[in-house]
Amino acid sequence: MIIGACAVRLHLPGALSLKEKRGRIKPILARLPKEFNLAAAEIDLQDVWQTAEIGLVTVSNDAGLAQSLLEKSVRWIEHNAPDVEVEDYRIEIR
Repeated sequence: MIIGACAVRLHLPGALSLKEKRGRIKPILARLPKEFNLAAAEIDLQDVWQTAEIGLVTVSNDAGLAQSLLEKSVRWIEHNAPDVEVEDYRIEIR
């Protein structure tokens, strides 16, 4: 069993409250599992208005497939969430 995990740091320019931040992050977290069959959650920086860190996790029998799926997920965020900027991401495969 291969577990792929990805931490994605997001910048939310112009977010003036935690409520606004959650309003931008929630649709992303809801859509990613439907698009890519993975788990997604906000994992850090919950109290910071303009920055978020989300975690993506998948289980596979192929490390290359897990890596590819997580990379596609990050690209999907960059393309489909124009009000959010991907600052950085890191992928771990175990």
